[in-house]
Amino acid sequence: MASFRPQGLTYDDVLLMPKRSDVASRKHVNTSTQLSRNITLSIPIVSANMDTVTEAQMAIAMARQGGIGIIHRFMSVEQQVRQVQQVKRAQSAVVEQPYTMLANQTLSEARHLMAEQDVTGVLVLDERERLVGILTARDIRFATDGTQPISNLMTPQERLITAAPGIEADRARAMLDKHKIEKLPLVDDSGKLYGLITSRDLLQTNRFGNAARDGKGRLLVGAAIGVVGDYVERAQALLKAGADALVIDIAHGHSEGVVNAIRTLKKHAPSGDLIAGNVATADGTRELVAEGVDAVKVGVGPGSICTTRIVTGFGVPQLTAVLECAEEAAKSGVPIIADGGIKQSGDITKALAAGAGTVMIGNLLAGTRESPGYTVLRNGQRYKISRGMASLSATIGRREREAPEQVSDDGFNEVVPEGVEAVVPYRGEVTEIIYQLVGGVRSGMSYCGVRTLADLREQAEFVPITGAGMRESLPHDVQFLS
Repeated sequence: MASFRPQGLTYDDVLLMPKRSDVASRKHVNTSTQLSRNITLSIPIVSANMDTVTEAQMAIAMARQGGIGIIHRFMSVEQQVRQVQQVKRAQSAVVEQPYTMLANQTLSEARHLMAEQDVTGVLVLDERERLVGILTARDIRFATDGTQPISNLMTPQERLITAAPGIEADRARAMLDKHKIEKLPLVDDSGKLYGLITSRDLLQTNRFGNAARDGKGRLLVGAAIGVVGDYVERAQALLKAGADALVIDIAHGHSEGVVNAIRTLKKHAPSGDLIAGNVATADGTRELVAEGVDAVKVGVGPGSICTTRIVTGFGVPQLTAVLECAEEAAKSGVPIIADGGIKQSGDITKALAAGAGTVMIGNLLAGTRESPGYTVLRNGQRYKISRGMASLSATIGRREREAPEQVSDDGFNEVVPEGVEAVVPYRGEVTEIIYQLVGGVRSGMSYCGVRTLADLREQAEFVPITGAGMRESLPHDVQFLS
């Protein structure tokens, strides 16, 4: 017979009790946190692995702010690999595998590579991988004969400034400045290429001091995978490309399919941190942790464009889900990611106080310039398209990629969508949104009198509120100017 649980609560059902504070300024708090067992972030925000939220541009922006983006999986393996590579090449201490060509390749081939990889130059090698020159956009700007070899256009090796592998950053910066160059190839005594240092990377490192970076100075990035079809090959290719974390992207993570996928991935793609979900109960968290995942994603149905709870009748209000799952995961030292339901910065503070290590955000980031969603105009106002990954079009697209033999001409009638497609207001640069969200969390920490997120989880005290209490929390009894 069905059982009945106590009332579940979500973020709007509670407030946090203010505490005596000696935090003089919100600048004096530390928002660093664990995404997973082995990945630390400067801010507790993750951009959602949705095809209208996170591709390379969003992931780069998130990592530069100290968070991380999860590249969605609704593309080919090759396309997703290129997205990961683009993030990894956006900023690094040393580009270990710079784009190269052979001296006898043509100008047309060079232009194609530069356009495809969005780069302004390539290093030119001979058959023994020795550096013989560099070809930049400036070298080919006015060239018209696409069949000529790039050796006719490149700057030859004898005119290049190079350095030995292992050069220190300060020395490399001095050489770039002295010779007024943009790129510093690293070669050994025999002329073999070992890497590349660029002035852009050095400047970006100084500009984004809190960026989330790996051990080689590259930006952190995660990538989503499924549990059917080519997921093992996809995982292996993504890890080889440099992905720091893999996220099993399933609506119902407490399932046999996810457990089997975790076991398979632990055997065939063991490097990198593995994050699994979504779950909404302590039991689901316990099973995923027991299988060895490095973080658990929590949330069934709280997203703004998710209709799972209405369609299926299943779900747990998000604050209750986070509280119960975090308590269970903490027994093994595994972080959880609170996925969905974030409408403003105060919700982030509540999720972190409830035990989440990070929050995953879709809606608030979908309207930014960096999101891949299409921009539309309505009544003179700019919007961007956003859709749930269980919406009708997303589900059909996923089936066509993962199991094309099961897709029929009547496919639309066979799908029961658990998400909608919508538009969100254009919100400008993602850095502006992140600044406001993190600023709200910092202020929240000061109201609790804590300087770290670990202390926030320890000291926080929730108080349930009524609908009238929520209305009182919002602007009221005034007429807005605009």
